[in-house]
Amino acid sequence: MAGEAARLREAGPAVRVVLPGDIGAWAVTRHDLIKKFTTDPRVSKDPRQHWPDFISGRIPETWSLYSWVVVRNMFTAYGLEHSRLRKLVAPAFTARRTNALHGRIESFTAELIEAIAAVPEGQPVDLREMYTNPLPIRVICELYGIPESSKAGLEAAVDSIFHTSADPEEVTATFQQVYAILTGLVAAKRAEPADDLTTRLIESRDGGDKLTEQELLDTLLLVLSAGHETTVHLLGNAIHALLTHPDQLELVRKGEVSWDAVIEETLRWATPVANLPLRYATEDIALDGGVTIAQGDPIILSFSAAGTDPARHGPDADAFDITRPPGEHLAFGHGTHYCLGAPLARMEARVALPALFERFPGLRLAETDLTQVESLVSNGFSTLPVWR
Repeated sequence: MAGEAARLREAGPAVRVVLPGDIGAWAVTRHDLIKKFTTDPRVSKDPRQHWPDFISGRIPETWSLYSWVVVRNMFTAYGLEHSRLRKLVAPAFTARRTNALHGRIESFTAELIEAIAAVPEGQPVDLREMYTNPLPIRVICELYGIPESSKAGLEAAVDSIFHTSADPEEVTATFQQVYAILTGLVAAKRAEPADDLTTRLIESRDGGDKLTEQELLDTLLLVLSAGHETTVHLLGNAIHALLTHPDQLELVRKGEVSWDAVIEETLRWATPVANLPLRYATEDIALDGGVTIAQGDPIILSFSAAGTDPARHGPDADAFDITRPPGEHLAFGHGTHYCLGAPLARMEARVALPALFERFPGLRLAETDLTQVESLVSNGFSTLPVWR
């Protein structure tokens, strides 16, 4: 992935690429330009206003990235619409509400670690299956007030959303499954309100014209997918990075480098969100080198490429180094599009990473050639087998 990003950066500030489904787009891989585009009013996230192919119906509902562009929430909102939706969601992610989850995160972490310890000696443990995947989904379920019986189906649905090479049948089935779960959740919370995010958003919907029913469901979907999948890969990538860089793991064990430094370097070096589809030019945008993104052209921002951009992070940008001086990365976005759940994701990592390495000081990879998840969006491993 790093090699591909370097080639694209060298080819220009924006390069024409072909997305799944033979859909052309501009790939932006340079840190400074990605940062600029996240707040540039000439760059929209709303396909209904600014993507001619979507407006004309040329984008099929079975396209593997369709769910990323058709939803009605902050992810696809532009201008004042984005501000309106963000304002409705932001109260659920105040410092007070985030900190209130700390004890539950510790409890979930302890339960998962004991389950790992109970696996018979001599058997490898898949940390994705037993640790990095279930922890974030438990936290999201706590945030939403989702019953235990729905967790497994929800986890499977989110995994499928990020499977961006899915065939049409899987795309259709995923849509149906996730909306069935969320519709059932909304109905349950309308019947029995509680102190959770779902109830708060329902109150925004039922208390006036602030949220439509579709915006309610799609906002729940956004927080679910963003809060789960990205944290799964933050944890998995950090564990893998430390196990493949034992000298740096030793620095953490000795207390010479903080876990915060591990988390921030992982976010930079192995950004959980590789590429974020899609944005659209609201007018012709002229860039350096004679490149012009035409009005209506789709744009994909490569946050993983931004994390290894030597123009921002120096000539050793492709190296994992937790002693690196603190610097800006774009793993959680920028400006008005900065991820509201970033403090929660960091909190989960601050609890889960030291707890795992303290409980299993002999942790080591059971395989060296791991498989990346099959996704244009996610950057992480499909399995993470270890010996304890």
